[in-house]
Amino acid sequence: MLSNLYQWFWKDEHWLPSGYTWTDIEDVSGVTYPHPKDLLATLPLAFILVIVRYSFERTIGVLLSRVMGVRDYLRLKPGPNPILESFFQTQSWNPKEAQLSRLASQCDLSVRQTQRWFRRRRNQERPNLTKKFCESSWRLFFYLSSSFGIFLTIYDEKWFGDPKTCFDRFPKQPLKTGLYCWYLLEMSFYLSLLLTLPFDVKRKDTMAQVIHHFVAIILMFLSYCCNLLPFGALTLLLHDTTDILLEASKMLLYAHWKHACEIVFAIFAVMFIVTRLILFPTKIIYVSFYYFTWNLYFGYIFSLFLLTILQGLHVFWSYFILHISYLRIIYNKKSDLRSDVEEQDTSDEQLEKMEKQKNRRLQTNEDTNSYNILWI
Repeated sequence: MLSNLYQWFWKDEHWLPSGYTWTDIEDVSGVTYPHPKDLLATLPLAFILVIVRYSFERTIGVLLSRVMGVRDYLRLKPGPNPILESFFQTQSWNPKEAQLSRLASQCDLSVRQTQRWFRRRRNQERPNLTKKFCESSWRLFFYLSSSFGIFLTIYDEKWFGDPKTCFDRFPKQPLKTGLYCWYLLEMSFYLSLLLTLPFDVKRKDTMAQVIHHFVAIILMFLSYCCNLLPFGALTLLLHDTTDILLEASKMLLYAHWKHACEIVFAIFAVMFIVTRLILFPTKIIYVSFYYFTWNLYFGYIFSLFLLTILQGLHVFWSYFILHISYLRIIYNKKSDLRSDVEEQDTSDEQLEKMEKQKNRRLQTNEDTNSYNILWI
């Protein structure tokens, strides 16, 4: 049964245009073509990248964070309390008002003291700025190295400026060493991101990131097997160059380099809108749709479906970017709606003082700039 399923999966008509078979792209006379088995090398490479990443973060990342002035918030540990700890671990990190009252009576504490315990306990679970900075520094290093390397490899290719020529002589396009190495590296990188996802900083769009990584890996797999490496290379380059600015703006924000962060983020926002909402649908999706409408097969249909999902994610993230830009321009807030927010640790007296100040602000209609600053 497995043998029949394997043969059905790799049928010529599923992966190649009508009139072509796998024998047409077999290596011959020194000319090499992509083969699906080549991608098995991405599995050990992904684990190697995980090791390289954690080594990078704990050495270069930490050193760079100190040089740029990243300082973690001082976090006070909550006192030992088995009842509250059990509730925190098994039921909720953020109990409702009725639950707080019940827990306070069980522990012989005031509601304010119980709130403060949960606030401190939640902060203990949140990643510090150094961890966030180191993650971004690794991604910045990878995207910068990858984009520079692939640019040097493909800048003189005809299809670099004209995506329609990606399909010249398709699918009989010889495999170039530079594209082969870069493809393995990119696919291994996204596999490594999936492997480390449970240990990375959690954000509100984590599920969208998981979908994006899976879609990216499947698209790279399809484009390699179908010998569409030039088209896949343009798609990856379009994404990686924008991500460089995203990670750079995060690093500047964690380091409290306010003005530099705002400049880089503004450039990133413009580039993201241009590349993801204009160039990607017009130069990638439209070109692939235009070329293959006369020659439908499973590999093309599924690839177009995944490209559409990717475009949906672009629209989703564009909303966050525009919303953050709106907050920064109108309300002067530095925030990332994707992130978990550090909670301020205050005493009962400070809470009462803050409550009085809040009431005065509401009465006098003070500007919303006085609200607490939110950090990524």
